[in-house]
Formats: sequence, C-alpha cells, structure tokens
Amino acid sequence: MKKIFAALGLSLLSLGAFSQKIGYVDTEYILNNVPEYKSKQTQLDEISVGWQKEIEAKYAEIDKLYKSFQAEQVLLTEDMRRKREDDIIKKEKDAKDLQKQRFGFEGDLYKKRQELVKPIQDKVFNAIKDIANSKSYAIIFDKANSLTMLYTNTKYDISNEVLEDMGIRMNPDEPKDKK
Repeated sequence: MKKIFAALGLSLLSLGAFSQKIGYVDTEYILNNVPEYKSKQTQLDEISVGWQKEIEAKYAEIDKLYKSFQAEQVLLTEDMRRKREDDIIKKEKDAKDLQKQRFGFEGDLYKKRQELVKPIQDKVFNAIKDIANSKSYAIIFDKANSLTMLYTNTKYDISNEVLEDMGIRMNPDEPKDKK
C-alpha cells in the first residue's frame, strides 16, 4: 500500500513539474526590431571605427619611424641609436596601451556599449519578465545566441509580445525573419 501511495505521489510530482509553462524569445530578432537599438549600434560602430583609425595612425607613425631608423642606423652614434630605439619602443607601448584602453576587457568600447545599449537590453529583459509573470511562464529561453534549440514550436515564441510590451507593433502576418 505504501508503495502505491509513493508511486502515486511521485507521478503527481512529475506531472506538476511537466505542467510548467515554457516559452522562448529571440532577443536578436527583438533587438533588430527596436529602432533605438539600431541607431545606438550604428553609433557604437562609428565610434569603434574612429578609435580603430586612431590606433592605425599611431602604428603607421611607428612604422615610419622604424623605417627611417633602419635607413639611418649606420650613420647614428650609439647614443642616438639607443634613443631612437627607445622612442620607437615607447610609441609601440603607448599604441598597445591605447588599443587595450579602447578595445580591451572593460575598455572604452565596453563602457560605451553599456552606456548606449544596456538600457535597451534592460527594457527587453523587463518586458520579458512582465510577460512571464503575467502569463505564468515558469521558464523563458533565449534562442538567439548560445542556447541550442533543435526544434521550436512557434506557438511558444513570445518575441512579438515582448516587442508589443515595449510599444513596438509588429504585423502578425509577416514572417519573423532576422534582419
């Protein structure tokens, strides 16, 4: 008798676990349909290109100094040679430091991305959270980047609901393609 109740209890628990509501979103699709995100991403790209040009200019200057040094090396005294080598080495270090400052871990680009894009990502997250709470979803997956979803039934895709919650109207008849 105890075994029957234990089995019945386990089956009820497993039914409870499987009756949880699950949905998924495609944050890449959502963000690509947020006009503000596109403009901020374009702004980030322009900043990045400008910084890259700044760094390339420094390396071009270093290359010019190095070629000049190689051409004149035989004519220079030991002190002059050492001074020019030190100058080139210092400029290379400065260029590498600038590159690290701009593009390194938690560098200027990372900080600028946090400043421009993170508020939009937070809006998306809050919209997802609101929908999950209001519609009693237990789990919401994101199929955009790292999660491998071998099969998805579109009836569980709440991406358009997230956009609507953010005030962006999508045509329900239009196929959801990545732009």
